[in-house]
Amino acid sequence: MSDSFAQRLLAWYDENGRHDLPWHHDRNPYRVWVSEIMLQQTQVTTVIPYFEAFMQRFPDVNALAAAPVDDVLSHWSGLGYYARARNLQQAARQVVEEHGGQFPRDQEQLQALPGIGRSTAAAILAQAHQQRAAILDGNVKRVLARYHAIAGWPGKTTVLNQLWERAEEHTPDERIRDYTQAIMDLGAMVCTRSRPACESCPLQAGCDAYAKGETSLYPGSKPKKTKPEKTTWMVILEDHQGRILLERRPPSGIWGGLWSLPELDPAYSPEELPEACEQTFGFNCGEPELTSGFRHTFSHYHLHIQPVRLAVRSSVQVNDTNNQQWIHRDQALSLGLPAPIRTLLTSPEQSLLL
Repeated sequence: MSDSFAQRLLAWYDENGRHDLPWHHDRNPYRVWVSEIMLQQTQVTTVIPYFEAFMQRFPDVNALAAAPVDDVLSHWSGLGYYARARNLQQAARQVVEEHGGQFPRDQEQLQALPGIGRSTAAAILAQAHQQRAAILDGNVKRVLARYHAIAGWPGKTTVLNQLWERAEEHTPDERIRDYTQAIMDLGAMVCTRSRPACESCPLQAGCDAYAKGETSLYPGSKPKKTKPEKTTWMVILEDHQGRILLERRPPSGIWGGLWSLPELDPAYSPEELPEACEQTFGFNCGEPELTSGFRHTFSHYHLHIQPVRLAVRSSVQVNDTNNQQWIHRDQALSLGLPAPIRTLLTSPEQSLLL
């Protein structure tokens, strides 16, 4: 192993790295893949209980491929970025249908699966099969950007290409599984986004950003844009049996494929809501009961949610469909619900109403 970067990193990992995470046990391609997808945009401490519950319910790729989509989404509820869960199941089905239930050992074939990019494919090969493949997740980008003082936001193609060159350059031929874990651990535990622990970093001696006293400048920040503010009425329609109406959201977009509460245009005043419900849903409703509103932030905008409860007085028969159903609240909690809706339906304030 000629690269002193890798040598120093592995020596640090042997003493200080994380060796006992749940996905380190029985490190097969399926478990590595699920953990890598969950860890995108999400902290390890958050992922651990989700990963363990997911593995218990979907122990292998066949179980995931055969499961109802609502079951998969319910086990993802709270992790966010729900396209990951939809892609996960689509990829599982492709692995079963096109690859006989075995993950390909070829990087291009792995990248052809939904939701698997270059770094995730490399992580599967390196972690599960000990194949030499360079990874470049968020932690690795930060380590390499600082070590080589690569300026600019990694989302820019020119910057990303420089980082990939360095990732390939430093990836060793030996101990590839340990190396990939080591560089991720260093970024997560030492070379952190704010207040990096440079004094305990094994790469300090060769780090250009440290030498310049400019670690805070690397990697470059994403250009900031002001997030727009949006508002919506979240309508809790309750029928005479104490059931609430849920609607499945479109498969793409925010909360894609999840079950949520019906929404109404925020331009309606509270007094107009009963008439709006009758026009929109065909129900004769009682007077609206407002509860505390709250704000939920997405990657591209802030959403102000104002919940309102309306008792359905009419006996209009509504048949459950694939995209709409009446359901008791305790049963609703077993579905794939967005975290804010789950919180809303379990809040003490709502318990008094439902």
